[in-house]
Amino acid sequence: MFRSAFRCLKTNLVAGQRTMSHQSSLAGKVAIITASTDGIGLAAAQALGERGAHVVVSSRRQANVERAVALLKSQGIQVTGTTCNVGRGEDREKLIQTTLEQCGGIDILVSNAAVNPFFGNILDSTEEVWDKILSVNVKSAFLMTKLVVPHMSKRGGGNVVFVSSVAGYQPMQALGPYSVSKTALLGLTKALAPELAQSNIRVNCVAPGVIKTRFSNALWENEDIMEEFKKQLSIKRVGQPEEIGGVIAFLCTEEASYITGETITVTGGMGCRL
Repeated sequence: MFRSAFRCLKTNLVAGQRTMSHQSSLAGKVAIITASTDGIGLAAAQALGERGAHVVVSSRRQANVERAVALLKSQGIQVTGTTCNVGRGEDREKLIQTTLEQCGGIDILVSNAAVNPFFGNILDSTEEVWDKILSVNVKSAFLMTKLVVPHMSKRGGGNVVFVSSVAGYQPMQALGPYSVSKTALLGLTKALAPELAQSNIRVNCVAPGVIKTRFSNALWENEDIMEEFKKQLSIKRVGQPEEIGGVIAFLCTEEASYITGETITVTGGMGCRL
């Protein structure tokens, strides 16, 4: 009886150690997450914060920042918040400077910001549409990375995660320019990974499928569209933001220390191939 009780106690202790290790796997790390006051960005902030990171959340609107900061603090997460429009150079600089002043360094960048001002036939898209989408979805992701690299190098390395989309593999009808911008992030991941590996910085990408967020509500609220999507899915439902946040957090931990230059598709089994 005593041996059985001892074995149970030992098992519980090991399980507890694993849980604590999981909860503190990013202790002491500082993570910037762009566009992180709702949806996938907020879920990423929660997942990183739950693992011990100090998260820096941002949005273009102060009210959204304040609401997200209050929520994360209520969950026991270390958090700093600031407004930031990643399409503006001065805002990107301010985000970096605020992080350095409040947190002392940068270890993780999750580039989640994206826009889609166009819906329709791709040949009807204008030069202004392309400039806006590529500037925010691609160029800003690169320029944010360029800003954080020197600070990550000072800390001995770090992690960059780009948030792409299943549309980067299978362009969605009526979302042509947006889909192309998400394909570009797959290439940016591949281009940056070998160069930044020299500084012990890993660069990876996550490509979500249809996730239940405000950004994608035009898709998942439309029953006809979703019925067609579900035909391509193995898991016959819409994904949840936390299912993406957990994958992003995993890529930033030592458990993923031998992964760089990769895109993880989180699509419910939808085929993804370029």
